Amino acid sequence: MFVLLGIVVFLFAFATVKNAAREVSNPNIKFVGENNLFITNETVSKLLIQNQDGVKNVLKETLDLNQLEEALNSNPMIKSAEVYISVNGGLNAEIEQKTPLARVSTNASYYIDDEGSFMPLSNNYSARVPLVTGYVEKNNLKNLYKIVNKIKNDEFLRKHVIEIHQNINNTIYLKLRRCNFIVQLGRLEYLDKKINNLKVFYKKNLKEKTLNSYSIVNLQFDNQVVCTKI
Repeated sequence: MFVLLGIVVFLFAFATVKNAAREVSNPNIKFVGENNLFITNETVSKLLIQNQDGVKNVLKETLDLNQLEEALNSNPMIKSAEVYISVNGGLNAEIEQKTPLARVSTNASYYIDDEGSFMPLSNNYSARVPLVTGYVEKNNLKNLYKIVNKIKNDEFLRKHVIEIHQNINNTIYLKLRRCNFIVQLGRLEYLDKKINNLKVFYKKNLKEKTLNSYSIVNLQFDNQVVCTKI
């Protein structure tokens, strides 16, 4: 029994030391979620290498996985990252990329993501999302996020809105696909009611083939749509 116990302890200690001394192989990068077009495997690998003085052929016990995760999560195109070592010594990174909802085009160009934050443009892919113009502050996207998130989750708006314009007083104007008129939303209070009024107006005038008879569709007034004819 003592001999058997000694053998077990020896084997366990040997395996532990050998496992700790095992070198890490090339990182295995896996993208999760639907948006996998904005950042590449090569970019993620460079982030891992730059923040750990190289990750290939490095002892497992010398890797700081938390540091690697923090480096990946600090990238403005990455929504979340998980880094771990597999049993066979492989370094694995699971990456979820951000989802752009709108593209700001003012004195600077960037996306507003699905959490209302800044997301830079990508050299690899351009998202087909509504354009944002007018007065925009990169560190103050709350008002715009409310309308772009509404557009994302509303089938009618997602299909028709091509541009969002914000004035300095946070009033909002919309441009619709294949329509000459401007939709004057104003401030975003009672947004659901305003959008419902727009849908009713659009459906009625589409049927009557009079959509292009107007230059402005004003939704700022309670329970009514005020139109300016061309």
